Amino acid sequence: MVMGMDHVTEAIADGLWYLCLKVLDLSHFISNGPWLTYAIIAVASILVKGLRSENDKETIHIDLPDAAQPGWKGAELEEPDIKEPGLSGIQCYDPATGQRLGIVQPVSVNGIDRAISAAKEAQVEWAKTTFRQRRKVLRTILNFVLINQESIARVSSRDSGKPMLDAAFGEVMVTAEKLQWTIKHGEKVLQPSSRPTNFLLLYKQNTVHYEPLGVVAALVSWNYPFHNFIGPVISAIFAGNAIVVKPSERTAWSAPYFLEIVRVALRSCGHSADLVHTLPMWPETADHLTSHSDIQHITFIGSQTVCKHVLKSSARAIIPVCAELGGKDPAIVLDDLSNSRFKATAHILLRGTFQNTGQNCIGIERIIALPTVYDHLIEFLKPKIESLRVGAPLNSPDIDVGAMISTMNFARLEHLISDAVKNGARLLVGGKRWTNPDFPQGHYFQPTLLVDVIPSMAIAQEELFAPICVLMRASSVDDAIAIANSTSYSLGASVFGRSTKDINKVVHGVRAGMVSVNDFGSFYAVQLPFGGVAGSGYGRFAGEEGLRSLCNIKAVCQDQFWGISTSIPPPHLYPIANTSKAWTAATGIVALGYGNMLQKSTGLWNILRNLI
Repeated sequence: MVMGMDHVTEAIADGLWYLCLKVLDLSHFISNGPWLTYAIIAVASILVKGLRSENDKETIHIDLPDAAQPGWKGAELEEPDIKEPGLSGIQCYDPATGQRLGIVQPVSVNGIDRAISAAKEAQVEWAKTTFRQRRKVLRTILNFVLINQESIARVSSRDSGKPMLDAAFGEVMVTAEKLQWTIKHGEKVLQPSSRPTNFLLLYKQNTVHYEPLGVVAALVSWNYPFHNFIGPVISAIFAGNAIVVKPSERTAWSAPYFLEIVRVALRSCGHSADLVHTLPMWPETADHLTSHSDIQHITFIGSQTVCKHVLKSSARAIIPVCAELGGKDPAIVLDDLSNSRFKATAHILLRGTFQNTGQNCIGIERIIALPTVYDHLIEFLKPKIESLRVGAPLNSPDIDVGAMISTMNFARLEHLISDAVKNGARLLVGGKRWTNPDFPQGHYFQPTLLVDVIPSMAIAQEELFAPICVLMRASSVDDAIAIANSTSYSLGASVFGRSTKDINKVVHGVRAGMVSVNDFGSFYAVQLPFGGVAGSGYGRFAGEEGLRSLCNIKAVCQDQFWGISTSIPPPHLYPIANTSKAWTAATGIVALGYGNMLQKSTGLWNILRNLI
């Protein structure tokens, strides 16, 4: 298949950028390196910008909600909660301040039916679009994301309480990556793929086609309201599907803004906005969505408890489910780190633990360190964690750790920490809820450092989803792997060290769906298939596997040479004339197709002598 000009442009741009990076490396060894560096950066920027500039997109605008505007002040709720007595709607508020954002009316059963019906109708035409047309929509969305990074981060921060920097990484960057990856690689992934044939069917051509399913659904969690919403949308619509998304009730306020980005992009490119819907609802209504006969696939991101209800419901309509159920991700730190690499590793551990206030399904929940590095980590981490600044991200300029989504887990977290201390762990920093003097209705938990944790402690087994750094000591690489595998969760993992032998031992020994080496969560930043095993769920989204999972994978076997096709040999024509001859000929066919040379020869003789 001929590569489109947009693919050629991308390839040339990537090649030039890679070449420039290589020259930059060399420039460090040249006496006038800095000047050469500046010149190369300037030339590379011009070339890459020029080559990457695409006319095949639209520029769109969506008004920023008032509550996300700088300086906004809302009325503070006395007892912030999504359910308020006397209200049928979802009470939306900023978890960092307790300020009211508004009421979102949950969709009814009839509303679900109407949305799915509209999506189904829109999908019929959308399935006929070319990949170029679909790329144009994604480029339009990507263009909006790049221009409006701050606006997207502000909306996400207001609805979930996360710091703006965490939104830049966890909301904007990964969404831009998913958009770019799908634009660059999606068509290639969904092109019919050729498959091998065998000796008996040499005249056949075997291909696998990836066709749209129809209307798919996504039930997503609150921790990344923008990315968790738009990620499934990107894959679904590029594969030719329509999609309905159920956002979490806890971030229902931001969903209409994020929906509008996609819908305006679709309309500006000449397509129906009914292709994508958001369906805010209470849990008791979700059963109608997850068992709907017109839903062809469900992506679920949430807890094990809720997933069991979804699976029970989806089974009634035999709807396949991709389930991502969180993790208890280990980061194994080997003893062979250099001094410079130790510092870099420790900073990665901090980011992996406290990003998004620890509310990250692939966040580092357990640091498992070998003996030599263990005490050094405590010495490094303790003052850093003590100095972390907690507060309301959109109201305070310098914040490291934001609010948690609610207070519902605070008692559990405090109990897990006190129980661990009672059983021998040491609490060095934090350990309890915190009241923000400026916003006492906000939901905050102190950044915490708990060391000397062992696998038998409950805090080493349960997902925390909180700003809690848990440090565990391992006696050896094998012991570290055993500790890592001691929980029911198996989503992501990390390993830090220099020994190739030990790193490979961890990579292949740890039970997980994804592993980063000397990094945290890097597998998601490059769109590798995302998902886990065991208690962390099954199925994959992202990458080739995720995109293809939203398709009907259709196998096609057909003749490839004119005049040559299948015909039934005479001994096997119904009604069978001679069963003995038919049997001997059949065994001959099997031997000819799969035996060694002697067996093939015997098989051919058995076929020939029984043809008459």
